[in-house]
Amino acid sequence: MKVARVLFRKGEAHGPGDLDAAFQTLAGQHVEVVVLPPDGLFVSERRKIVTLAAAARLPVIHPYRELVEAGGLLSYGVDLRDSWRRAATFVDKILKGAKPADLPIEQPTNELVVNVKTAKALGLTIPPAVLARAKQVIE
Repeated sequence: MKVARVLFRKGEAHGPGDLDAAFQTLAGQHVEVVVLPPDGLFVSERRKIVTLAAAARLPVIHPYRELVEAGGLLSYGVDLRDSWRRAATFVDKILKGAKPADLPIEQPTNELVVNVKTAKALGLTIPPAVLARAKQVIE
């Protein structure tokens, strides 16, 4: 199986303007799956990335659920919304007088989100064991 683990290396996307060419390159190299690294570019350009991946018929594993909610195949990574809520809790405690050094360190948890509709459009079947582990399955 040919996997493009980092879109920046294989497809050479350094900004939004490079995404079209990057996906064309990946499709031309007959990559079977793309794994995107965590990067703000992918969140801000999620609709374009999902559209390009669908046009190239490339399954993409995304770092954030927002891309799967926009139509991506699946994500495994930190829940950004929960991270921001947790950060707000820490800010609140600090503003109320807590010392930052006294606050506990928290490790974010990863979540699996699967878009079955996108899988079907790509001709893929998601194994039941994967669906059972998903925090959310989008139909």
